[in-house]
Amino acid sequence: MTTAPVFAVVGHPNKGKSSVVATLSQNDAIAIALEPGTTRARQDYPLTVDGQKLYTLVDTPGFQRPRRVLQWLEAHSISASDHPETVRAFVLQHRGDDRFVDECELLAPIVEGAGIIYVVDGSVPYSAEHEAEMTILRWTGRPSLALINSIGEDDYSDTWQSALGQFFQVVRKFDAVRAPFEQHLSLLRAFGQLEPDWEEPLERATRFLSEQRHQRRHQSAGLIARALEDLMSYQEKRTLTLNQVAETSDASLAETLRDRWYRHQRKREQTLRIDIEHLYQHQRIRRQEAELQWHSQHDLFSEDTRKHWAVSKRYLATAGFGAGAVGGAGIDAITLGSSLGTGALVGGLIGAAGSYFYGDRLLLPALNIGPLKDGLKTASFGPVQDSQFGYVVLGRAVDHWWHISHRNHAGRELLELEPADHHWLEQLDKTSRREIQRAFDRCRKQRPLTHQQRENLTAAIEQAMSAYDDWRLNRA
Repeated sequence: MTTAPVFAVVGHPNKGKSSVVATLSQNDAIAIALEPGTTRARQDYPLTVDGQKLYTLVDTPGFQRPRRVLQWLEAHSISASDHPETVRAFVLQHRGDDRFVDECELLAPIVEGAGIIYVVDGSVPYSAEHEAEMTILRWTGRPSLALINSIGEDDYSDTWQSALGQFFQVVRKFDAVRAPFEQHLSLLRAFGQLEPDWEEPLERATRFLSEQRHQRRHQSAGLIARALEDLMSYQEKRTLTLNQVAETSDASLAETLRDRWYRHQRKREQTLRIDIEHLYQHQRIRRQEAELQWHSQHDLFSEDTRKHWAVSKRYLATAGFGAGAVGGAGIDAITLGSSLGTGALVGGLIGAAGSYFYGDRLLLPALNIGPLKDGLKTASFGPVQDSQFGYVVLGRAVDHWWHISHRNHAGRELLELEPADHHWLEQLDKTSRREIQRAFDRCRKQRPLTHQQRENLTAAIEQAMSAYDDWRLNRA
């Protein structure tokens, strides 16, 4: 079997090399810092799918003394035919030489057979230092590709394009933080055209990565389906002894069970977030989302969140509700309180929000206290009786998935999840709407979904993800 290709990512210090490696290897553990010299030794980062290594990226230190290196090469070369061997001789002779530690580290994988990805910052001017670097790389004779990864606000990319075109077979603009997935595949195909031995393995790599992307979407839909089933059907229970019954008022019991119910729901939603992030190999995301603020009016159960993520009455009707069911759907469980954990019921807010939304009776999670039996009494809170709760969770989950699936592994900025300004589920096909609503109805009754029903829900959510993808694309 053909050996997986190896690419050495080289260039000036602090010009985006590590960002390129992080994105193309799908590894957000790679250190990316503003100060030069973050990478001091070569480090291999293989990309593996289903146990098969597709290719390896080598993160390298930046050039420090390229003109000195070039002077040495020119002094020890007789003709162009010996250029690759002269570079090899430089690396062998200067290993351990403090003057050229970084150059030896970055050239070593190249003389060992790696292809070259030369990264430049298109926001800084072209210089003699860069020309020396590019000349050294050309001397290696290895397949090479240059990427213009602009970091600052200035734009010298046209100058760079002309200069790079004289040294490299392929020149591309590539924003390591924001480049879409298709550009990743395009780079792999470009390298396959530069080296015949790599054409087949890189074509296989692009195919595997495309299949992985489809698989991850399906797996994400399954994770969301399972979370929705858990959240919609969850019931908080407590069993009290005779003494506890005497010491606990119904109001105090209701507050305790509500608080536990809310905590469970939030924890379950956060588990879903982490599961999807890890599925896409994002292990270190810093995320800011409304529900993280326990006493905020913008948390998961607030009226503000409902307005952004709940669906319309028209949507519910087309999802399979009759007129009476629509009237009874009411305001969702999320409006039980904007300061959860305090026990405040804010009945006025519930009434106003419910009147605004449907103007009818409310279907909130109920507190049920059973009869005293054998000295024990059982109390329960939940499950949620309003499908809107499910649509809010679904909308937020799909929005989170979209950001994660489109986020490159070089991204280190805070992920801020903002509410949508229009509910994209309105564009979902009727079959998917019905499957989602049927699943919600069953969960509200605490009837577990069958395997087929769960598969149908997963397929419907996958359609919702596609609808959201299209909606975001049209907004761009």
